[in-house]
Amino acid sequence: MAKRMIVMLILTGALVAGLGFVKFRQFQAAAGQAAAFQPPPEAVTTIVAVKETWPASLNAIGTIAPVQGVTVSADLPGTVYRIAFDSGRAVNEGDVLVELDTRQEQAQLAAAEAERDLARLNFARMQDLVSDGAIARADYDRAAAEQKQTEARVGEIRATIARKTIRAPFAGILGIRQVNLGQYLSPGNPVAPLQSLHPIYVNFGVPQQETPNMRLGRTVRVTVGDAADKGFAGVITAVDSIVNEATRNVQVQATLPNRDGRLRPGMFVQAEVVLSANRSLITIPGSSISYAPYGDSVYVVSDLKGPDGRTYRGVRQQFVKRGASRGDQVAIVSGVNLGDEVVTSGVFKLRNGAAVLVNNKVRPGNNPAPKPEDS
Repeated sequence: MAKRMIVMLILTGALVAGLGFVKFRQFQAAAGQAAAFQPPPEAVTTIVAVKETWPASLNAIGTIAPVQGVTVSADLPGTVYRIAFDSGRAVNEGDVLVELDTRQEQAQLAAAEAERDLARLNFARMQDLVSDGAIARADYDRAAAEQKQTEARVGEIRATIARKTIRAPFAGILGIRQVNLGQYLSPGNPVAPLQSLHPIYVNFGVPQQETPNMRLGRTVRVTVGDAADKGFAGVITAVDSIVNEATRNVQVQATLPNRDGRLRPGMFVQAEVVLSANRSLITIPGSSISYAPYGDSVYVVSDLKGPDGRTYRGVRQQFVKRGASRGDQVAIVSGVNLGDEVVTSGVFKLRNGAAVLVNNKVRPGNNPAPKPEDS
């Protein structure tokens, strides 16, 4: 009985060992196949890195500001008697915008002028009497003072009437009217915004290290949105004397002609400061760059060797340092050499060493001044 048990155990152990060996060989074969597996190549488009001539410039985000801009408001309290302007109209300096009710002041002015005339007559009589010694010098001085007081009173009332006539402080374009006929205005109540639009300012910030390049008279090109072909040209007229502690930028102000009034205060614009002569740069489409917190990179197509020693067309990831951008193009300061074949689409699905299949029938845009159909 014991012998039979021992034989059964030996046979069972041999069977288990044989099965284990077979499975081990199967796992080895599967691992070898997995190691030798090469995923199918990814379809991509490419472009050969070339040098292009770009003007040496500095790009910044700017905001349009008026040379002169105020909200015209009431100086004294009163009721709106007449409105002499329309919203959005151009006005000249001194044009009447609003007249407040001055009937009470006009009556006071008539009374003050009558008192002034009487004081003048009395003073004239006093001059004859004091020269004859008929009156005391003190009476003469009192008459002179009364005449001056009445003159001052007339001038005060006239000034009040003038202040209740609201005029344009300078030539410009009016905004939306904010008063109505018969409305009571308190001091400081707005009447309408007034902006001087020609010329006009553009304010933008530049890094503190670029301050020496911001010279007065240097040319600035301004574009609105994607309308690169409809830009405006101006010159730098002021550079701030301090650096913003939060951004470490310096504010620069340029002045531009704006005869047709296309630029309006508050508009968001792109400002380009022309620094010097043209320069040659390596450029690639912006779609080629894989942006990441640890660094920007591109994929360069080249001949690579696989684990089996065979050569295939694959990509290597190359970290780059970006420069300025212009339209669809981005200048590369370092990381890409002249003649490198760079992937321009499909970068999101690539990894270092991945096999690729180049198909350049349809390529992404690479225009320095694109004109989108919907813009």
